[in-house]
Amino acid sequence: MDTCIVGIGLIGGSMALDLKKREFTNKVIGVDINPQHANIARLSKLVDETLPLKEAVEQSDLIIIATPIDVTKKLLPEILTMCQGTDKVITDVGSTKAGILRKVSGHPNRAQFVASHPMAGTEFSGPLAAISRLFDYKTAIICEKEKSSPQALKLIKQMYETLHMKMIYMQPHEHDVSAAYVSHISHISAFALSLAVLEKEKDEKRILDLASGGFASTVRLAKSSAEMWVPVFDQNSEYVLEVLDTYIEKLGQFRQAIRKKDHARLTQLIQESNKIQKIL
Repeated sequence: MDTCIVGIGLIGGSMALDLKKREFTNKVIGVDINPQHANIARLSKLVDETLPLKEAVEQSDLIIIATPIDVTKKLLPEILTMCQGTDKVITDVGSTKAGILRKVSGHPNRAQFVASHPMAGTEFSGPLAAISRLFDYKTAIICEKEKSSPQALKLIKQMYETLHMKMIYMQPHEHDVSAAYVSHISHISAFALSLAVLEKEKDEKRILDLASGGFASTVRLAKSSAEMWVPVFDQNSEYVLEVLDTYIEKLGQFRQAIRKKDHARLTQLIQESNKIQKIL
């Protein structure tokens, strides 16, 4: 089997590494509109070759779309149309699902598409960020499995099993709500804290000299690219705003307790938050 990966960044590149190494696919064809990324992916052997989109799709049995969400929404209907009349399977790795699925709900080739989201990543981007074992023992979400053909669903399940991922099935809105709470808000929090500290640094030059492991781990996600995250916040705005309102409310509770020197309330809030340990 030959596989086409559209978008050879952290996710696409890491998938290419392990799918080839673990012999899920014979050949990986890369597609990327950034010539530098395409060259790096080819020279570093993330992919066997790079081709224009149409040629790559024609030569592949499986097409994985690993682009920013806004680009995926544009490319997916085009790729589904390119694959009509064949048994090619298409999947994506986007971190929002409802908007993508609405876009192709009436497409005649919808059954060959499996909407998925491997919950893995780092704060880095581009082909140089690709690493082996990125997906090991993480979770992959598949949405609207009932609208994908059994053959397409079987292949994508095999792909994620090859990546050593466990799979769960969700409906698009359930996925998008959950992603907003466990992933999207983490990035917004990191961006906001980074901005606050950088603003204070203008006045107090030594503030970052005191930064230790706790600060570094908290703002790690602030290194993430705007190219990826602006479309995510836009496409999932309804649920991102919902979680932001909840987050601001919790911040307000901490602020009020600190302002009133209410140690009992602060203790209660912290101890309630400690319950997350049992889940993680």
